Amino acid sequence: MTNAALLRATDIDKSYAGVHALKGASFELRAGEVHALIGENGAGKSTLIKIITGAVAADDGEIQLNGNAITHNSPRLAKQLGIAAIYQQPALFPELSVAENIAIGLEEPSLWKRVDWRARSGRASDLLARVGARIDPDRDAGDLTMPQQQLVEIARALGANAKILIFDEPTASLSEEDAQNLFKVIRELRTHGVGMIYISHRLEELPEIADRVTVLRDGRTIETCLMSEVNRDQLIHLMVGSELATVFPKKTVTLGEVILDLRQLGRSESGIHDVNLSVRAGEIVGVAGLVGGGRTELARTIFGLTPADQGEMLLRGKPIKIESAAQAIECGIAYVPEDRRRHGVILDLPISANITLASLDRFSRLGAMDFRREKEIAADYTRRLSIKTPAIFAPVATLSGGNQQKVALSRWLITKPSLLILDEPTQGIDVGAKSEIHALMTELAGQGVATLMISSELPEILGMSDRIAVMYGGTIVATLDRAEATQQRILALALGHLEAAEGSTPEESQSLRDLFAPVREEIKASGTTDEELLDQIEAAVKEVRERDRTSPQSRER
Repeated sequence: MTNAALLRATDIDKSYAGVHALKGASFELRAGEVHALIGENGAGKSTLIKIITGAVAADDGEIQLNGNAITHNSPRLAKQLGIAAIYQQPALFPELSVAENIAIGLEEPSLWKRVDWRARSGRASDLLARVGARIDPDRDAGDLTMPQQQLVEIARALGANAKILIFDEPTASLSEEDAQNLFKVIRELRTHGVGMIYISHRLEELPEIADRVTVLRDGRTIETCLMSEVNRDQLIHLMVGSELATVFPKKTVTLGEVILDLRQLGRSESGIHDVNLSVRAGEIVGVAGLVGGGRTELARTIFGLTPADQGEMLLRGKPIKIESAAQAIECGIAYVPEDRRRHGVILDLPISANITLASLDRFSRLGAMDFRREKEIAADYTRRLSIKTPAIFAPVATLSGGNQQKVALSRWLITKPSLLILDEPTQGIDVGAKSEIHALMTELAGQGVATLMISSELPEILGMSDRIAVMYGGTIVATLDRAEATQQRILALALGHLEAAEGSTPEESQSLRDLFAPVREEIKASGTTDEELLDQIEAAVKEVRERDRTSPQSRER
């Protein structure tokens, strides 16, 4: 890495329809450097990247490349100058081959020039080899995994002689193993003098890959630091502008009556069976488990999207059979799904329409909408939940992820639910927005709302739950009180292999290690990277099993 600036953005200003997205923001990138760019949703990161790549024009300020000002920037010019972006969702044509995707933008189009397929395939193979990708260039891009698609995009950028690569949340949908492979590629590119801008909400991975970090807040550059001289807590403080009292503002509330009571509930087609669980008014019950354990399927069954065909469901002590989402809403059940962009909000509709979508009957008379009332309510919830937007008539697609999630929550809060089901409520949003949503959950609990929270983040499960239900194989294998729950115990239960841990001889211990070898990768894929924690899981399983084996009840059996 050299000290000379490869790219310099100075005093960049940009406004959209009354929203001042960037306010004199500055950023510098050196050759052979990985420079992290972080900030809350809405801090201005995306706008700055769009200006650098020529997608939008700055209102004021200057962009320089190797000391020369870039005027009249555009995507075509940025590409010619060696600037390329790798987004979280790769922009490949799934029906075309890998070689054809790499060729797009690299070959000059001509009506009379014949395609040299052998040369095209050979060039693709060479570029893929540069990024360590063992991918058949003749394979359809749509058949590739997400990590493979990212490598194809990087290879294409290198083919265009890119000197600046911008990574926008590159590991958001990657397993730990795939993320480590990507980091290897980034380190290799660094040795060849490529400058890289790295955007991520995963602050814990920045010390591993970044040389410097710049923090944006409210459109301004707050500080640029050496990554080795700053820690996670300091970065959070710089991002939010004040000390977070806690990311998990859980408060103890007096619990009320049992709102939801599931007895041997099941849905054959979804793989859900024998689920026993209760949730009381004011209680937050976390639902933990690995991918495929049945957590989302259980939520959909409770909400009537895939009605139960086994067992019984009681609401406030009365048996009920929920057979549709409309019936669930009538019964006071609300559901915020995992994929907010596909199922939680309608991106093209304005904020006001999204907020009132689940309660249209309250805003209509004789089939005619009361738009004045809709506007009043939407404006009220926009203020209450601090949704950052220039106007309630702006499309939801223009909002950041955290603000989209607040819109999805607002829609259900209007219905005054007695039971709120949240599936991955803070997935993909920054730490400040997480804290706000957690505070809202705590406020709702204080109002007597029963909450069922599904989360893959164990700190969130442990920090916000009164009780924790652990799912494995489509059923709840244990329910833990907040005081007795630990990460090790939850993960051990989520594996569903407690019976294999009996005994403590060396041979049995080795057998246990062999058993856990394949599931270690599964745990890592869910976001766990702590090797010591994985070792502790095995120890926890043996401890629990040994305690069960030596208990009086066990001896009687």
